[in-house]
Amino acid sequence: MASSKKNSRKKRNSGFPPADEPATQKRTGGSSPNNDKAPGRWGLKIMFLVVAVGGTYLAIWMKPGPDVWRLSYKVVNTYPHDTGAFTQGLLYDDGFLYESTGKKGQSSLRKVELKTGVVLKQHNLPDDVFAEGLALANDKFYQLTWQNNVIYVYDRDFNELKKVDYPHQGWGLTYDGTHLIASDGTRLLYFLDPETLEEVKQVKIHMPGRSVGNVNEMEIFGNGIYANVYQTDELYWIDKNTGKVQAIIDLSGLWPRRERKGRDEVLNGIAIDPETKRIWVTGKYAPHVWEIELTDQRQ
Repeated sequence: MASSKKNSRKKRNSGFPPADEPATQKRTGGSSPNNDKAPGRWGLKIMFLVVAVGGTYLAIWMKPGPDVWRLSYKVVNTYPHDTGAFTQGLLYDDGFLYESTGKKGQSSLRKVELKTGVVLKQHNLPDDVFAEGLALANDKFYQLTWQNNVIYVYDRDFNELKKVDYPHQGWGLTYDGTHLIASDGTRLLYFLDPETLEEVKQVKIHMPGRSVGNVNEMEIFGNGIYANVYQTDELYWIDKNTGKVQAIIDLSGLWPRRERKGRDEVLNGIAIDPETKRIWVTGKYAPHVWEIELTDQRQ
């Protein structure tokens, strides 16, 4: 969610990267399964082979450059999640999770009790709307739509304040204290004025040695953006100012593929409490919300 301090070797007990440096020394490659949502604009086509072995996937692909860090995780807590929720956006505020769910006829904005997964409040969108990313800025909720080309704005009680035309596909959305930052499944980040929703600037995501695309749900922490990579078990840790991918976070094994019922069931949804540095992740139709800490290696 600021520039990387490459020479730092200090480990963090929290297991969570601070805003100015990755919290690991391990640098490796990783896997990147296929996608099926909407084609991204790739600067380089990567040929790869995916083989299913006992519920895991092996892949041959182009490895990131040596200055891209590799992080893993450990599970701290597991909470229930509505398996009927096609999770598109997730955020944490004042003790609750707020969730945007997608699919036409199923799209909603929800307030969820973290420990129980109970939906405390829900606003349903029109049947022709496919909702996407969610952000909270200045006591207003902003909800993207995938191909409807509008952004919905609500007050804290989920009353609709306005609906604003938007020229891009909507995928992920977050707020850095100044701008809303949106993804559209490509390598571009769009910075928007939260009052007018007009585009202020674009930042191109890039990574040494590897093509970048399918950037989906996002959450910010400091100057770093944590982003799901659609149809993979990876998160990118992106410098919001330069667009450089500082780290890849490997969440494989968190939700084993053998336990998923279809290709729609993928990891998506990141929420962070900036005060405690707690981080939660979930997925589309996932049975759980997982609280995780980031680590140097699988534990």
